[in-house]
Amino acid sequence: MLWWYSTFSLALEAGEVIATRLSRISLGDSDAAAESRLMVTEKISAALEATAILARGGNASHVVDNYRKHVAANALRLRG
Repeated sequence: MLWWYSTFSLALEAGEVIATRLSRISLGDSDAAAESRLMVTEKISAALEATAILARGGNASHVVDNYRKHVAANALRLRG
């Protein structure tokens, strides 16, 4: 897959997840707190994974592809 297509797709897919999360967090209930904690934990984990990918000789395209897998899983979870 072309690197720019993956990057563009990640931006669109992440936008959907961000909008859904913000909508849920704006409710301010206990689910909002749990979603916020999960989001922070995922961000830290994603940064560590990106570092590991690059340390193993991967490149930015590999990092984007990895992020897309996580974003897709979040989109699926948030839709359900």
